[in-house]
Amino acid sequence: MTRGLPELRAAIDAELEGWLSETLRGTAPIAEPIRYAVLAKGKRIRPLLFVGAWEAAGGVAGPRAGNGARGLHRVALGPELVHTYSLIHDDLPCMDDDDLRRGRPTVHVRYGERAAVMTGAALLPLAIRAVAEGAARLKLPDPVASRLIGVLTGAAGGDGMVGGQLLDLLAEKQSVSFETLERIHLGKTARLIAACCTMGGVAARAPEDTVDRLTRFGIAVGLAFQTVDDILDVTGSSSRMGKIGGRDEALGKATTPSILGLEGARARAEELGCEALGEISPLAGADRLREIGCLVLERDR
Repeated sequence: MTRGLPELRAAIDAELEGWLSETLRGTAPIAEPIRYAVLAKGKRIRPLLFVGAWEAAGGVAGPRAGNGARGLHRVALGPELVHTYSLIHDDLPCMDDDDLRRGRPTVHVRYGERAAVMTGAALLPLAIRAVAEGAARLKLPDPVASRLIGVLTGAAGGDGMVGGQLLDLLAEKQSVSFETLERIHLGKTARLIAACCTMGGVAARAPEDTVDRLTRFGIAVGLAFQTVDDILDVTGSSSRMGKIGGRDEALGKATTPSILGLEGARARAEELGCEALGEISPLAGADRLREIGCLVLERDR
C-alpha cells in the first residue's frame, strides 16, 4: 500500500536525521548548526515531490532497485538540503534580514553570521553527496546518477535559485512588470521545485516525454507555491507560518499581490494549479502529485 503524505514525510525525516548523524560525525563545530537548520520542522515539499514524481513516472522499488525506499529517500534529501541552504542565506542581514524561520530563531541569530554563511555553504556538497549515495543504493547507472546531480545543481545555480535570489534583491523598491516578477519567481523558487519532479522521472528512468511533462508540472507548481507564499505574507499569521509576516512590504519586495492585488494573486495561483494538474492528468500513478499540488494551493503556512 502506498504511504500517505504524513507517513512519507516521517520516513524522509527519519532518513534525514539518521544520515546526518552518520555523515556529520567528526565534523564539529559545523555539525551543530547544520542539524539545527536541517532538522527544523518543515513541510518537506521538495522531497515529497521527488517521490511523487518517481511514482508518477512508474518507479517501483523492487529487488533490482538495491535498497529500494531508503535509496529513494536518500536522493530526496538532496533538494531539501539545497532548499535549507537557500533559507539560511536568504535570512542573513545582507539579504532579507529575518530573525525567525520555521518557528524558531534563524541560524545567524542562533550561531552568528559567519557560522550561518558556512552552514549554508556546507549544505550544497552534502546535497550532492546525498544524491550520489541514493543513486548508488538504487543501482542507477552512472549516466543517470550524473544527470540527477546535473539537474539539481543546475536548478540551484545562476540560472536558477541563486540567480533568482539576486534578481529578487535587485528588484526591491523598484517598479517591475508582471513578466519580470514571474522571471524572479521562476529562478528563486520554481526551478528547484521543478528539478525535484524532473529528478523523479529521471530516477524512474521514464521516457523523455514523461520527464518533460513532470518538469512542466513542477514549474507550474513552483510558481503557484511562490504566489501562495506572497499571499500568505500579507494574510497569514506569524504563529502559523513560523516566520514574521509582512516582510515583503517592509522590504519593498516585488510580489504577486503588489502587482495583481490579492484577488488577482489568488486567481493566478488557481490558474497555475489547474495548469499543473493538467500536465499530469495522463499519468496513471500521479495521485500523490495531485495531492501535493492541492496541498501547495491550500496551505496556510
